[in-house]
Amino acid sequence: MSILFRYVIKEILGATLLALLALTALFSFFDFISELSDAHTDSYTPLMASLFVAMNVPARLYELVPLALLVGGLFAWNRLALASEFTVMRAGGLATARLATWMLGLGLSIGFATLLLGEYVIPMAERAAQQLKLRSTSGVVAQEFQTGLWAKDGRTFINIRELRPDASLVDVRLFEFDTDFHLRALRRAESGEWRDGEWHLRGVTQTIIGETGTRTSVLETMTWASAVTPDLLAVLMVAPERMAITTLSAYVDHLLENHQDAERYRLALWGKLAYPVAAPVMLLLALAFAFRPPRVGGAGGRLLSGILLGLGFHLLNRMSAQVAQLQDWPAPVAALAPILAFSLAAGLTLWWMERR
Repeated sequence: MSILFRYVIKEILGATLLALLALTALFSFFDFISELSDAHTDSYTPLMASLFVAMNVPARLYELVPLALLVGGLFAWNRLALASEFTVMRAGGLATARLATWMLGLGLSIGFATLLLGEYVIPMAERAAQQLKLRSTSGVVAQEFQTGLWAKDGRTFINIRELRPDASLVDVRLFEFDTDFHLRALRRAESGEWRDGEWHLRGVTQTIIGETGTRTSVLETMTWASAVTPDLLAVLMVAPERMAITTLSAYVDHLLENHQDAERYRLALWGKLAYPVAAPVMLLLALAFAFRPPRVGGAGGRLLSGILLGLGFHLLNRMSAQVAQLQDWPAPVAALAPILAFSLAAGLTLWWMERR
């Protein structure tokens, strides 16, 4: 590792860190302003809202790393150009291809490091933040429809009226069908909790529908083995974009096995897999701006252009996912299209600068 390489990397990392801290503080402030609209009860106060926003900071860091890399890279290369250090590097024989290789290596390293943050830290922080807010407000995790939350496990349809933050269930209904989709059993439980790898239901009213008639019984307790586990239900507390790759993959498999729509989660999964590639693309874009001679001026304009490009990439990612859901595009296309578009722009810009 050459001294020049370490020097350039140090400059870029320092500027990127400052940009990341500034952007995170700005977006967290906006999050806090948004949360204040809910902080009007005795239990959910502005102090609790501040704690909720603080627990979501890792997720904000994860989302803003590509933008911070672009802004930090632009700032670092602009400083080197203004000090004529970039000109000296080029005059000393430092090729564009080598600079691009440095940026690719640094970007991929940061991308994979950030991916680990999204895999192990963000899901836990997000779940804890949601639990904090839910305990301070309604205390109900999921009540998506007037009839509660619906899930499917094989030939059993599950209706949960309320899912608590501790993953306990309230007012559970199980509709069991046979292979011809005839209703064969109906069970209703007042509550349920997960212990020893299975659900323990309490206050169960069970109705079995046979060929000759129906019979109803009341059970004080009942065990229920199901693929719908607390880990699976915990998915409801974390947005797909902030879930771990392993959890997303398992949930997509579960939805597909039960013939349910998994497109939103598949898009989030591919977005996570493609995420590490975004970092080097942003650094290549920043490098392209360094070739503009410092005597031309416009440093502020270049920095503003970089911010707008980074925001455009962020918005294009989101828009691509939304359009993919509406148009039934393949998930890999939606996840990779913005990255490929910006990669092409960065490559063409560097090639054009080199030709000049």
